[in-house]
Amino acid sequence: MDIHRLRWHSLAMILRLLTLLFVLTGSLLGQTNPDWTKSFPPYRVVGNVYYVGSKDLASYLITTPQGHILINSSLKSSVPLLRKSIETLGFRFSDVKILLISHAHFDHCAGSALIKQLTGAKYMVMDADVPMVEDGGRSDFQYGRSTASWFAPTKVDRVLHDGDEVRLGNVVLVAHLTPGHTKGCTTWTMKVVDGGRTYNVVIVGSPNVNSGYKLVGNARYPQIATDFERMFRTLNSLPCDIFLGAHGGYYGMEQKYARMKKGDADAFVDPAGYKSYVAERELAFKTELKRQEGQ
Repeated sequence: MDIHRLRWHSLAMILRLLTLLFVLTGSLLGQTNPDWTKSFPPYRVVGNVYYVGSKDLASYLITTPQGHILINSSLKSSVPLLRKSIETLGFRFSDVKILLISHAHFDHCAGSALIKQLTGAKYMVMDADVPMVEDGGRSDFQYGRSTASWFAPTKVDRVLHDGDEVRLGNVVLVAHLTPGHTKGCTTWTMKVVDGGRTYNVVIVGSPNVNSGYKLVGNARYPQIATDFERMFRTLNSLPCDIFLGAHGGYYGMEQKYARMKKGDADAFVDPAGYKSYVAERELAFKTELKRQEGQ
């Protein structure tokens, strides 16, 4: 091998190593994001819907006399925080009967195996995300090759389909398939009566095109672009009074919480904010799709 070929060979090796380091470091940085693990005061959002997550990883407790529903188990290290938040509100962690998620990325479901073990809750997951949940993220179209994104494989007790209802006591949650971010990304809706008013609550799964997502020619997820389009059609069709999501940043959680603490009873009532957020995310998707189509 001559000196020029050796230099190119060495350069190629370095570039491959840097790429691998970038992928792994990105995942590891996500796991150490301080807002993901920083505690946040648990509080009642509306009616029997409570926020029990961290500063940014959103988890919701829906309470009934027959037991409770928890949406999003977050990280494995989040489970003690979730338990403390639930008990601070005066509820028993052991009364969690149903566990749901927004989508099968580790920051929303890595704690599920431990929560099932501690509470015996039935784990219910949208059909297209079941393989990822049960293989611990290894079949993820984007992050499956990154060990930093893996989590404990967890058995699903009920496979959900678009439009399925999850019932406990007098609570009815509707699972809406909003794919793209993951193949089985799920947006949850429910009606909540509070103070004589009925509110349409929407908990958005995720409308985001993550960095590195291939929207064109994606061999591991050929229909990703059409799935995102389907997702936006669904989100645009949902009536929304109270806008929530898988991350607090989606809906300005900290700002709304501060307003609520100052006495604003309608701090989380935000139909205009929901429409604006969905429109902004849809524009971001379309812009990225057009950019990739032009390459």
